[in-house]
Amino acid sequence: MERNNLYPIFLKAKSLNVLIVGGGNVAEEKLTFLLKSSPDAKVTMVSPMFREGTKGIAKKGCVTLVEDIYKKKYLFGKHIVVATTDVPDVNIQVWKDCRAEAKLVNVADNPPYCDFYMGGIVTKGNVKVAISTNGKSPTTAKRLRQFFEDVIPENVDDLVKNLNEYRKTIKGDFEEKVETLNEFTKGLIQKRES
Repeated sequence: MERNNLYPIFLKAKSLNVLIVGGGNVAEEKLTFLLKSSPDAKVTMVSPMFREGTKGIAKKGCVTLVEDIYKKKYLFGKHIVVATTDVPDVNIQVWKDCRAEAKLVNVADNPPYCDFYMGGIVTKGNVKVAISTNGKSPTTAKRLRQFFEDVIPENVDDLVKNLNEYRKTIKGDFEEKVETLNEFTKGLIQKRES
């Protein structure tokens, strides 16, 4: 049976410099996705043209638009790169340049040229759930995101904040604290009786 071997991480996008190469629909989608999850992300976009929607979104965040064709120099100081052009040769060149400089890269809709995928995300306050289909079905990730948005209660953030305060009052070593919190939160995941 095939297995998803991706390692999920949550990046502090505010501390990183992101480059999006392209200015069309896919670039706008990637920018929207990134800023929805990390409104304080620092993003540079390079493209000979930008959609009006992209320009509007860029004004709301920390986004720099550079009207130019892709050149390797735009990788300088960037940590993560997303290539979204409709010119396969440009996207592959971005991938090659990123490989040469050990930068994480995602070539949209081209899994062999991706170090990471941008999956479905559900955010409720401090709680964030990321969903991956191993790059096989973004539509399934979208449907799962919608499902989790419905089933995770709106007040889950209150629970997290209250548990954080409770955690500060627990006495004992690390293992004793973990055991106390595990016992206290057991009811959150108990299976319903049929």
